Amino acid sequence: MKKEYRIKKNKEFQEAFKKGKSFANRQFVVYTLNKPEQDHFRIGLSVSKKIGNAVTRNQIKRYIRQAFLELEEEVKNHFDYVIIARKPAATMDFHEVKKSLTHVLKVARALKLKTK
Repeated sequence: MKKEYRIKKNKEFQEAFKKGKSFANRQFVVYTLNKPEQDHFRIGLSVSKKIGNAVTRNQIKRYIRQAFLELEEEVKNHFDYVIIARKPAATMDFHEVKKSLTHVLKVARALKLKTK
């Protein structure tokens, strides 16, 4: 994932938490914050130490990044997305992570409507 697609600074995370809207399912919480001046989306990841050891946490983060890369065409631009992984995400494989993320992004109306 390119650097300009990432949220790294604590201030940016806090802004998403305070001003953004949150949507959740059992595995993930997603905060969305509209940024009209941005020409692409950015994602920030938060995986707590409660979820598992470093290997598990890094694996979850890799899965989420890969899912976003695959959903890149469908995800709305001009938004910041902060994804917080919950405990059940630790036992999921990539396809389950992608399916769960897609579900929560649909709930958040963060995916573009497909035209047939």
